[in-house]
Amino acid sequence: MKHTNVALFVPHEGCPNQCSFCNQRSISGSTKRLNVKDIDEAVATALKTQAQGREIAFFGGSFTAIEREYMISLLRTAAKYIDNRSFTGIRISTRPDAVDEEICEILKKYKVSAVELGAQSMDDEVLSLNNRGHTAGDVVRASRLLKALGFELGLQMMTGLYGSDDNESIETARKIIELSPDTVRIYPTVVLRGTELARLYESGEYKPQTTEQAVKICSVVLEMFHEANIPVIRLGLHSGGNVMSGYVAGAFHPSLGELCKGEIYLRRARQALMQAGIEKGKVKLFVKPEAISQMTGQKRRNIEALKAEGYDCRVLPRDGLAEYEVIM
Repeated sequence: MKHTNVALFVPHEGCPNQCSFCNQRSISGSTKRLNVKDIDEAVATALKTQAQGREIAFFGGSFTAIEREYMISLLRTAAKYIDNRSFTGIRISTRPDAVDEEICEILKKYKVSAVELGAQSMDDEVLSLNNRGHTAGDVVRASRLLKALGFELGLQMMTGLYGSDDNESIETARKIIELSPDTVRIYPTVVLRGTELARLYESGEYKPQTTEQAVKICSVVLEMFHEANIPVIRLGLHSGGNVMSGYVAGAFHPSLGELCKGEIYLRRARQALMQAGIEKGKVKLFVKPEAISQMTGQKRRNIEALKAEGYDCRVLPRDGLAEYEVIM
């Protein structure tokens, strides 16, 4: 049976400060405060097309830092759909420094099953430069508490932040892997109108990643999480909402995830060719059937890159191969 999710946004609710990159209203497209009626209407709409839902998710803002009675009213409304088995769980996103044992008790009471923490970086200097208001230590503490209490743990990281570089992103990914999250989201930094980052960009103090640069580093950390058996459930901002109207600069592409997977396949193909000692000529590359387009690359970019290196490659499907496995 196909399941459906309901995503609800509480933009900027509970946030104690304004992060350099953040404009949740542009990201979510939401400008009004979420209320219990909105939840009921969203669930009813979702269940019209599906007999059962999987998760009701509250995104944007810092859910566990919003005014307590308001938070409980939202959770209570969502929880009734868990009680009647219309949905299987509730997912929230929040700040690492807004999680403690008392909050966790409330989340358990109202059927929250998954908590995503906006880590963004595991470097305290980068966090400070971007006005995050928490430390890497807060991420570690909150992650360990949530896992100990049985929540599904999600961690979110960003590449290309102000003050960051590729080495920092790799180190952040490594430290996130050490925390053994159940899921990860990777977001290349996008400059949005009305943010501190936009001011830094316009003054020349901040140079955002290009899409090509973001693909390079995001493909590296994506492969790190793959090898650690940690699912990456999102790579790059959704193209909905008001992202394009608020976009100023940075790595935004509607198919960023596919570009990154294609980059991994290109690296794996080069490694296979090198290990086989093949210097040039006609080569058949085999990948799992679902990965033909990723090995070929968007607009045949991978085939053309290998051609420029002397390889005339043909990509073919083979059942039984693993994700990112390339054989000749």
